[in-house]
Amino acid sequence: MSSLSANEDCLGWAARDASGFLSPYSFNRRAVRSDDVSIKITHCGVCYADVAWTRNEHGDSKYPLVPGHEIVGIVQEVGSNVNRFKVGDHVGVGTYVNSCRDCDYCNDEEEVHCVKGPVLTFNGVDDDGTITKGGYSSYIVVHDRYCFRIPDDYPLASAAPLLCAGITVYSPMIRHKMNQPGKSLGVIGLGGLGHMAVKFGKAFGLNVTVLSTSISKKEEALTLLGADKFVVSSDQEQMKAEAKSLDFIIDTAAGDHPFDPYMSLLKTGGVLALVAFPSEVKFHPASLNIGMKTVSGSITGGTKLTREMIDFCAAHKVYPNIEIIPIHYANEALERLIKRDVRYRFVIDIENSLK
Repeated sequence: MSSLSANEDCLGWAARDASGFLSPYSFNRRAVRSDDVSIKITHCGVCYADVAWTRNEHGDSKYPLVPGHEIVGIVQEVGSNVNRFKVGDHVGVGTYVNSCRDCDYCNDEEEVHCVKGPVLTFNGVDDDGTITKGGYSSYIVVHDRYCFRIPDDYPLASAAPLLCAGITVYSPMIRHKMNQPGKSLGVIGLGGLGHMAVKFGKAFGLNVTVLSTSISKKEEALTLLGADKFVVSSDQEQMKAEAKSLDFIIDTAAGDHPFDPYMSLLKTGGVLALVAFPSEVKFHPASLNIGMKTVSGSITGGTKLTREMIDFCAAHKVYPNIEIIPIHYANEALERLIKRDVRYRFVIDIENSLK
């Protein structure tokens, strides 16, 4: 087997500074180590994280920066110790590519909560001191622990958004038992994450209410995504009518918004799971204490849960709604993402457009 990754340049698109503007960039990946998998990338989803780090919103961007952490492709080489994957397998890589593999969280396959911090798929510092570079590139080399098998009959382009958007909403739904048929779920925000929460909710047999400030999303929420109800969250009458009606709410809205109105929709013992990052979370103590409600935070998920989610999506034919774009449209896609002008996830066709 030829060691492609040791001597062949990787083609990618990178941001060089905080303007976030992406342009072609060539670099080297590491040689395939004994536990590594080399993956020819076919598709990469576009996540708001790509905007945040290309534009240095967190103040820690390391340029040149190759974004992308919803990666799918085809195995082109495996290390000598790799038994889980073989050349030709369809695989995915999510938001992290390494962890300590020794702490309680890693031992429980909850690597995203590794006590030393997971190594992020891009803009992270790997164990050899190199800066990780993401999926807006022709191939990637990853330790096999952080790779996920994609069933052959599940379209690779559709699988890409599962690796961040999908697992980010699936994880708190499972943890808070939001997968019990007949229960009621509210979804705040109807973007890449929110639309997946609706799809999982319906697949779990829940009664799903979409809560949005945009009346323009009503038709799609009800007809395209199959939600049971649509509530304009800025309409006080509509909100009042839904008081104490929901077992769970999953909040995917990244912009600042009031929390008290949403807390009033929860039944006694209800849970609001926050998966987005508004600049503050503020609510009156009575919204929490009366009705013994819970506010819970969540990020993506560990390897065990990610595998479970992928298998669930394949078994139940849960597919994200995607818009496939070429790599040279990436800058426009990020601008549209900022404006929330996407239904509901951009996926870059790396294989056919990155030459």
